[in-house]
This record gives sequence, structure tokens and C-alpha cells, in this order.
Amino acid sequence: MQRGCASSALPLRARLVDFLIQSAHKLQVAPTVKYTALSIFAHRFYPRCFSRLEEQGNDVENWLLQPLRESNLQLFALVSLWISTKIHTSPCLSVKIFKSLGDNIIKEQHYTIRDYLEAEVVLMQVVNFEIGMNNSVFVYFEELLLQFKGVANVGELVNFEAGMDIMDLIYEKEETSMLYTNPHSLAASILVALYVITVPKQTWEFPVVPWVKFVTGCEEEDILEIVRDILKHVLDVSS
Repeated sequence: MQRGCASSALPLRARLVDFLIQSAHKLQVAPTVKYTALSIFAHRFYPRCFSRLEEQGNDVENWLLQPLRESNLQLFALVSLWISTKIHTSPCLSVKIFKSLGDNIIKEQHYTIRDYLEAEVVLMQVVNFEIGMNNSVFVYFEELLLQFKGVANVGELVNFEAGMDIMDLIYEKEETSMLYTNPHSLAASILVALYVITVPKQTWEFPVVPWVKFVTGCEEEDILEIVRDILKHVLDVSS
């Protein structure tokens, strides 16, 4: 997902998600690293951080949280990626790599190695050390697409990278990112949405919706509702 200069016009949450995604691309980390980091940052840290500020106000003691500047949140986004590499990569990327990247892309503040280490502790405290990611939409989608290509010739027309672009876009808004709470339905819906977007209409012969319903056990009504949400979001972004 390439935003360029347009990212400055996005709401704060969307800017931070885009910052994390672009950072993952610059670091060339695996998709599982990126999506685990997005789960840690966008689903857990970001909302809990603001809830904590609402509850404690000026009593929040750590300088990284009070005042909560966008540059500090960018630091936490990079730390989320760093933590994710520790989960998925062996050996994990050095904190020096993240500091070097941060020096180049965080414009408002310069952070030391010690700041990154402190931010890691603060983030872990805010999310109550909940950093696991057992139900990965990315993994489900990857497996589902592989099965689809095995039973339908048109499966070769469904673009895997476009599926990841959709997963990235869904994270932008809090209301759409909540779709990640049902990973099987979301993976199935992304596949159906991609089928609609990338497969020429004159070749729509394979019963993709009944097939994903059979394979995943998800309700057809739920899949179609999520597909509508995905298509609306994609069209809103591209228009």
C-alpha cells in the first residue's frame, strides 16, 4: 500500500498504521512479522493507550505517554515490529536496525537505543504482555488461496499481493479493523472480494461463495456482509 504525500491527510490512526506498514516494507520483513506487529500495535496498544490516558490523565508518569506525541506513537510502531521479529525471526533484527530506520523516518524526535528499550517495556505493560497471535488472517488466507488454486483454474488470476493490500487497508479504520476478530470469516471474505475484483466477470463460473462456506464453515450471510464492507472500503480508498 503506497500512500506517498497523501498520508499526511489521513487521520492519526491511519497515518500510524501506514507508517508501520511502510516501515515493514523498508525492513523487508516477512508478512507474518508485519501482521503480528499490526495486531500488537493497532488492536492492543493503540486503543489501550488512549483508554489509559482517559482514566489516568496527567497521572501517567512515563514521558513516552504524556504528552502522547505522534512521534512517540511512531516509536511504539517500530517497537511493535521489533517485538514481532523476536517472535517470528531467528535471529531477530537488532534494535540498532530499528533505531537507524527511526532516525531516517521519524522527523520530530530523535530517539536513543535506551529510548527503544524503554518503549518496549512501556508497550508490554500497556498490552499486559499480550503479544501472541494465534489466529492469523494472513495464514488462513494463504492456506485458503492455495486450496482455491487447487480446485479452480481461475484461482491463478487471484493476486496474493492484492490480498495483502486489502489486509493492510482494513487496518486503517478502527471499525474495519474489528473484522480481524473473526479470522476465518475475514480470510474467506478477502478471497471472495479478490475474486470479484481480479477475475474477469465473463469467467465467473466457479461457485466461490458456496466453496468458501464449505471449506471454512462460515455462514454465507456473514461472508457476503464482510465482502460488501471490504469492497466499500477499497472503493473509498481508491476513489
